[in-house]
Amino acid sequence: MSSASSSVRRIAATALAAGAIVSAAALPAAAHDGDRHHQQRPRVEISRVQADSPGREDRSNRSLNAEWVEIRNTTRDSINLRGWTLRDSDGNRYRFDNVRIGSRATIRIHTGSGRDTRTDLFQDRRNYVWDNRSDTATLRDDRGRTVDTESWGHRR
Repeated sequence: MSSASSSVRRIAATALAAGAIVSAAALPAAAHDGDRHHQQRPRVEISRVQADSPGREDRSNRSLNAEWVEIRNTTRDSINLRGWTLRDSDGNRYRFDNVRIGSRATIRIHTGSGRDTRTDLFQDRRNYVWDNRSDTATLRDDRGRTVDTESWGHRR
């Protein structure tokens, strides 16, 4: 072997090794970036919360119903929420009956009493559920898996 071809082989081997190391180091970062872009939003999500009933909080049905949580279906398919639950941090729980939320539709779950419709559901409570200063609304599916949460304020 000539010393020139031996040097060329060593340089080529060094370059290939360096390229392999750089590629290996870059791969996890590239894979992570790809995963971040493929994470899906929840199919059903808590889209808004009105925890602080506007006006005077006098426990009237009107005031109780001005406290609500809005849930949105982000998919093209309707979803049956039978057995799903909505909870606050204190453990107050609302369980959905045979409620179907339409494609890209929104429903509001009011604290007080009323007649359930396609867009409004009522917990039939006589006390406020959501803490005005800080709380967490947790939506769970019929298997108890957390689907979405919405928090506000600071818990102490």
